[in-house]
Amino acid sequence: MAERNDSGNRLDQPREAGVRFSRPRVMDAERFGKASEAFARFMGTPAFLIYMTVFVVVWLAWNTFMPESAQFDPRSLNYTLLTLILSLQASYAAPLILLAQNRQDDRDRVALEQDRGRDERNLADTEFLTREVAALRIALRDVATRDYLRSELRDLLEQLEDRGLRRPEDEDSGSGRRRG
Repeated sequence: MAERNDSGNRLDQPREAGVRFSRPRVMDAERFGKASEAFARFMGTPAFLIYMTVFVVVWLAWNTFMPESAQFDPRSLNYTLLTLILSLQASYAAPLILLAQNRQDDRDRVALEQDRGRDERNLADTEFLTREVAALRIALRDVATRDYLRSELRDLLEQLEDRGLRRPEDEDSGSGRRRG
């Protein structure tokens, strides 16, 4: 008989595939995606550019014109802290913008597939209706119209009159009553 380890699994059989340790979920992927889209959308507005410009101008003015004891990122060090902050902001902004673009691409792809399916259904419906209209036109060619029937009946009456047969109205007009 095969040996068993402490957890009860057989040692001669491989373990089932799967994740042994589950990672804690810090944030829902959908919520994170929406937040990154909102951030990317905000970064593309004039308001963000104005706020960022005001922030940088105030930072530079403070660290340039204030006494050296009040400066926290002195000009003599080439505004190292400002450079670090802007680099950090850019390093987070780029992936968030790419994430937002990927989500938009996914939405566009789904919308395109739905449009393609709708277009295919519309095309099939149009082709079906075209075939039905063509079939009706063909069928109407074989249908006798009212005018055609009247002309045929007139021709038939004329043939009967030519053979010497009278119309029933002619016989009734002489006697004033109708024969049955």
